Amino acid sequence: MARATATMNGGGEKARLREGPAPELIQAAFRREIGDAEVLWAGLKLADLAHAVMLVEQGIVPGAPGAALLGLLRELHEIPFEDFPFDAAREDATMNREAWLRQRDEDAAGWLGAGRARREPASIAYRLAVRERLLALTDAVGDLCRSLVEVAERHVDTLMPDHTYLQHAQPTSLAHYLLSFAYPTLRDLDRLRACFERINQSPAGIGSINGSRLPVNRERLAELLGFDGVIVNARDAMWQADSPVEVTATVMAILLNIDRLAEDLQIWATAEFGVAELADRHARTSFIMPQKKNPYALAYVRGMTNTALGTLVAMAAVGRSPSAQVDNRIFAIGEVPRTVDRAVDTVNLMAAVLRGMTFCTERMRSRTREGYGQATDLAELLMQAGGINYRVAHGIVGTAVRLAVETGAPPGHIPAELLEQAARTVLGRPVPMPADAVAALSDPRAIVATRTGTGGAAPAAVRTMLDDCRQQLADDTVWAADARARTSAAEGRLVARAAALAVAMPVQ
Repeated sequence: MARATATMNGGGEKARLREGPAPELIQAAFRREIGDAEVLWAGLKLADLAHAVMLVEQGIVPGAPGAALLGLLRELHEIPFEDFPFDAAREDATMNREAWLRQRDEDAAGWLGAGRARREPASIAYRLAVRERLLALTDAVGDLCRSLVEVAERHVDTLMPDHTYLQHAQPTSLAHYLLSFAYPTLRDLDRLRACFERINQSPAGIGSINGSRLPVNRERLAELLGFDGVIVNARDAMWQADSPVEVTATVMAILLNIDRLAEDLQIWATAEFGVAELADRHARTSFIMPQKKNPYALAYVRGMTNTALGTLVAMAAVGRSPSAQVDNRIFAIGEVPRTVDRAVDTVNLMAAVLRGMTFCTERMRSRTREGYGQATDLAELLMQAGGINYRVAHGIVGTAVRLAVETGAPPGHIPAELLEQAARTVLGRPVPMPADAVAALSDPRAIVATRTGTGGAAPAAVRTMLDDCRQQLADDTVWAADARARTSAAEGRLVARAAALAVAMPVQ
């Protein structure tokens, strides 16, 4: 009777229970786990194949059932996700796969569970799914950085007013502005590489939580699955809560960077700013207001960033439990890969938006003269020429700007007489100011040209940064291609090894 119950329910461990799962449990929990099967499907196939190959190589499984098991797994390996007959009553994808195997050869299928817990295949599949997606995200972030570099390269000499608090700050170039987003993408690529290196460690072969008395070869499992090494502590390998947090935090950093750019560009695209316009293919019209061209792509980027923030908080929340709890597993293994998928799409969208965007360069240039962007340079000139400290010079120029605003002087223009009046107000005396140097500060291009130091907005400094970005991008492209080649080759070798073993094993 116990055996019949176990067979009906799909697993020997069911003998512990007198009844099957409640409909409410199936509807609430099991269906959620089955819902993650599509994300995990490819990884579950490889996890099962690798475990079976290792069991056979280690002599844990005898010849006849080993050959039969490998044959079944190779057959199952070819079944697409959409063609597999899932049943939520069987709890999760792992148990559904086992039921499929048991229906064909119960004895051979029963050997697959040797030396591993129910959650191990999903843990492996999760890492394989995230590993693949981190490489896709690396490609997307690299392309975003390339788009920033490409657009910046066309605008090294395009003047614009930079802003802080949405107020005119100092004149700069559009290239310098765009590169302030390119460098964070390079840091994002560094973070992705570090995250990949930690994800690409194997949790396979840990038994339950304290290892296995069987001669399970964890290093061989890591090799078969294309992992770079093993997660050393078996309990840690099974119950990591920080991994989902790290992955979603890396995604969050990437999206936060492009969200800030999207926020700026959405403001720039308003009629009030009028210095940027999205390509029509990245905009939408209003359903009711015919005149509208809404920057929908940018709004989507912002919304996706907010959603990713919620996922990050959720992953931290489900990880806040006593150790060895299921919480941080079932709510992460599907959501984290999906979050990376959505990030890939969002980053690709942002790269396309940048390449299609038009900048109103003449309006940008004219506005560099409207906002007193020369004020800092003027204060520094007063400091150098007048022998006064910078704080006093700052006070003089600030007073002069206030007087210019109050007297209705042309926007951005600080008349010499107002500077003298301000100096007398602050110091009680005039401050010597070279007339030609003061006049030069009325030219925003001349101001930008003085920013020749590392990271400055002068054209030569910007071109140095462009070269730097291109070099770092090239390095990251090579790394990602190598990582993808290694993981792909491992998958090919695993499938080939399973086939070779199935043929070579003696059938008794």
